[in-house]
Amino acid sequence: MAGETLLETDVLVIGAGPVGLALAIELGMQGRRCLVVEQHDRVGLAPRAKTTNVRSRELMRRWGVAGKLAQAAPFGVDYPSNVVFATRLAGRELARFTNAFYCSPRRDERFPEHAQWVPQYKVEEVLRDHAQSLPGVQVRFSTRLEDFSQSGQGVEAVLAGPDGPLRVRAAYMAGADGARSTVRARLDIRMEGVSPLSHHRNIIFHAPGLAGMHGLGPAVMYWLVNPEAPAVVAPLDANDMWTFGYARRDGEEPAIEGLMRAALGLDIPIDIRHRDEWTAHRLIATRYRDGRVFLAGDACHLHPPFGGHGMNMGIGDAVDLGWKLAAALDGWGGPALLDSYEVERRQVHRRVVDEAVHNLSHSSGSLWRDGLEDDGPAGDAARREAERAILASKRQEFDSLGVVLGSRYEQSPVLAHGPEAGGEAWDSTRYVQSARPGCRAPHAWLAPGRERGASLFDHFAFRGMTLLATRPAARDAAQALAAQAGTDVPLTVVAPPIDGLRELYGADLVLIRPDQYVAWRGHDPQEGAMALELAAGRAAVHA
Repeated sequence: MAGETLLETDVLVIGAGPVGLALAIELGMQGRRCLVVEQHDRVGLAPRAKTTNVRSRELMRRWGVAGKLAQAAPFGVDYPSNVVFATRLAGRELARFTNAFYCSPRRDERFPEHAQWVPQYKVEEVLRDHAQSLPGVQVRFSTRLEDFSQSGQGVEAVLAGPDGPLRVRAAYMAGADGARSTVRARLDIRMEGVSPLSHHRNIIFHAPGLAGMHGLGPAVMYWLVNPEAPAVVAPLDANDMWTFGYARRDGEEPAIEGLMRAALGLDIPIDIRHRDEWTAHRLIATRYRDGRVFLAGDACHLHPPFGGHGMNMGIGDAVDLGWKLAAALDGWGGPALLDSYEVERRQVHRRVVDEAVHNLSHSSGSLWRDGLEDDGPAGDAARREAERAILASKRQEFDSLGVVLGSRYEQSPVLAHGPEAGGEAWDSTRYVQSARPGCRAPHAWLAPGRERGASLFDHFAFRGMTLLATRPAARDAAQALAAQAGTDVPLTVVAPPIDGLRELYGADLVLIRPDQYVAWRGHDPQEGAMALELAAGRAAVHA
């Protein structure tokens, strides 16, 4: 085609939201070429997600950007991550959760990075800047996917950009293009589940001095429980920018400004800057892959945002898919490795979707009961009962470490589960570190004390597998395994001097993947060498 530009790359990523940018970073830091295209300008006011959870932040630590994201937090990392329930912003307090989502910067033995309350557009800015700093990564905005085809050798796509048509040849392509995914539609992949669950509106507004107009203290969210205007209001950014979200009702709705004043309990000017309509779904794609094309993030799973899991789960998708694509491109990743992407991630998606739908069912409107705004003993009794109900029904939304860090792969073609498969039942709020294959590797600090410092995770290899020797006496066995494995699969042996590591991991030798998940643990180097072949997708799963 006349005037058409031809580009070649390893992976073409459609969509430059957090998931597409995370995939580009993972690929770029694994030494692979990546082109990311986005039909819109992603930088804007709409917050979308506001919680970057513990798991996403520790993955960002791998990339070296966790500190940069901390600097981007509009209220600072010491801002208290309280979630307060009240009848109105200027009304009566009902209940509160402190350190919601584990945003406190104090040291925790279970993870190296705390969560962070930061609007999604700031997350995107940090990820975009890092992606564009990598030699093999290109990011192009105002560029739309028009068509694509694939063969056994790769994918060829036609794009429409600001400078004319663009043809791209890539070994693989990933659709990280959101709920209305063009890639998914072109592949004729259906979404299964329930839709719609409910309809919502989010308002971004400017309210000078609003933080000082109530007595609830600083918080990341205020859930407002009242009969006429149940809502969630939250500080968004510096300069008095706030968000206001509520479930839309059938029939005639009052004026938005009046609804907001009723919820706030304050007769103040309402300066609306942005309105966003969204629908809650419970949907998962029937397939995440078609040949050399993959889906990630909202392109393959949609659920309510309650609990802050959406963007974070998509970042997890990107890391899982990214290191596996890089391994395949580098030649050491076998066929089963790419097959494992859907098998593993679907298990996480199903659980998180269930969690989010449960959280949606306990909305502000559902928590109202008569008498909450009354004076006197009857009102006090109603508020005490409401507090008990809120703390019981909403805890798993704000204290969800069992979901964030405890999600595990019970089945996978590349994990040596063996006779120890299974384990404790899922628990949304309780996270117990486990080194069973399929679990996120247990975390430990290198030095005792109260301050954050060097983490065990900092010793894990970014490219290839890590073989962890958990005690000095196991170093010879680790070296024997590495020698037996040869040089086909990149393998880094580490033996950090941490007391109690053998007890924490329950074995002398532990094979850990680039995504910090345990692939195998044991004592026998020969068994470990076979597990390495399995983890690389080059051997049949154990019977």
